[in-house]
Amino acid sequence: MRALRYPLIGTAVLLLVAPVPVRAGNRGIIGGQAVKVADVPWTVALASRERFGPVRSGQFCGGALVSRTTVVTAAHCLSREVLGVEMSEAKDLRVIVGRDDLRGGAGKEIALKDAWVNPAFNPETNGGDVAVLTLAEPVTDKAPIAMAKEGDAAYKPGTEAGVYGWGDMFGNGAYSPTLRGALVYVMEDGMCRQAYPGGPEGVYQPSTMLCAGLPRGGRDACQGDSGGPLVARGRLVGLVSWGSGCAQAGRPGVYTRVSAVAALVWAHSVDPAPGAAPPAAPPPAQPPVAPPVRPPAPSVAPSASPQVAPPAPGAGKRPGRRPRWA
Repeated sequence: MRALRYPLIGTAVLLLVAPVPVRAGNRGIIGGQAVKVADVPWTVALASRERFGPVRSGQFCGGALVSRTTVVTAAHCLSREVLGVEMSEAKDLRVIVGRDDLRGGAGKEIALKDAWVNPAFNPETNGGDVAVLTLAEPVTDKAPIAMAKEGDAAYKPGTEAGVYGWGDMFGNGAYSPTLRGALVYVMEDGMCRQAYPGGPEGVYQPSTMLCAGLPRGGRDACQGDSGGPLVARGRLVGLVSWGSGCAQAGRPGVYTRVSAVAALVWAHSVDPAPGAAPPAAPPPAQPPVAPPVRPPAPSVAPSASPQVAPPAPGAGKRPGRRPRWA
């Protein structure tokens, strides 16, 4: 069964209570191993000590850096259900980059300049589960990851993919203090439909979702990894979204299909999409138009031809037009 909806009060509290079923909002890495963030520098953590306490830097979700100032994550990570308050009331939301061990102080914690949560996100179906975070300062020492476009071979069933995060390692509330990753495989849409045909376990929508895992189970995302990256062929293909249980046979993890939301991401990013033409430079300013210089009255007889001075530079030319985007 897909989980009932419990707001995440804080990692320290979750570790003290009985494990809850997993649903959108509560996903982590099972069957994986330790990973260095230097090898996956685009993997970031979302954190709020105010909402989740100081343990593990206040981490509660994951995300992926797709440009110097843009992080993508799951929409449900910023819901009232997860934060316990409206997003606007969570004053200390941070993105942590470059930190393997959440108990330490390596890397950097960056405040948010803006956050856009997909208004079309449906918490009942989990469709449209994407949000865009704009960092208050650019990340200059970490390489962003490219988002795989529609038709990319990275979406082909059977493709190896890696999923990364700091979440539950065993499905029992044992959150990892260090970054972990697991090797999974992109699965056929037919298998995903069979796993999630509808009802309380959720419905798989291939146009906006993809699923990944192992048919026998054993490796998966779990509690605490929501919004984290699923990467295949070096490109971002999915964001951890939802599933039934963790690493169970016949119940793969379901991810937001990145190709279905990439346009939304770039529409709400302050950075241009890769390959986009840079804005046209304004034309060079023209020198001011000087009026014609009139010579003094000639001191010749009326019958003589007047002396005409040459025009001043720029005289007679129209000043440069102001471009419409200025």
